[in-house]
Amino acid sequence: MTVDRFILTGPPGSGKTTIIRHLAEHGFATAEEAATDVIAARRCQGIDEPWTHPSFIDAVIETQRDRQINTDNARSIRFYDRSPICTLVLAKWLGHPVSDAVRFEIERIRREKVYRAEVFFVRSLGFVTPTEARRISLAESIRFGNLHEEEYLALGFQLIYIDPAPALQRVEAIERSVGRLRDANVT
Repeated sequence: MTVDRFILTGPPGSGKTTIIRHLAEHGFATAEEAATDVIAARRCQGIDEPWTHPSFIDAVIETQRDRQINTDNARSIRFYDRSPICTLVLAKWLGHPVSDAVRFEIERIRREKVYRAEVFFVRSLGFVTPTEARRISLAESIRFGNLHEEEYLALGFQLIYIDPAPALQRVEAIERSVGRLRDANVT
């Protein structure tokens, strides 16, 4: 069975989590963003700004790897809210050194072709709603998204842009794109 693992990336606050949740409701295997969950777990341990610690990046990488491995079930299409490449960008953004764990995981996913070469880049909605984990302005969010775009392209991925629209329209656009990609692999 062919396994198609698709990454959703883009600027913070662009609606990736909402899209991932809708895709799960449509029956797809999904993995939510690891960094948000690592932040929540560290906050429960009394660490207010866990992203300021270099170990944060490795915790995110480990969570992403575990989620990628643990979503490998009977479903042939899977969606991931961010990937280790996003974590590489995050490390650079935060000024943390790029650890061996990050380098090894990126080498692994590239060598094993873990994810599809086609990545869904969810464009900004034009605003950012702050959360406990998201403390970024709209301008910073757009710059951060641009860094993701540059990194994915530099690593040879093809970006499929998902423009601002109501969430369900974006989900439908992704589902149509996946259908076309899978049909193209059959012919």
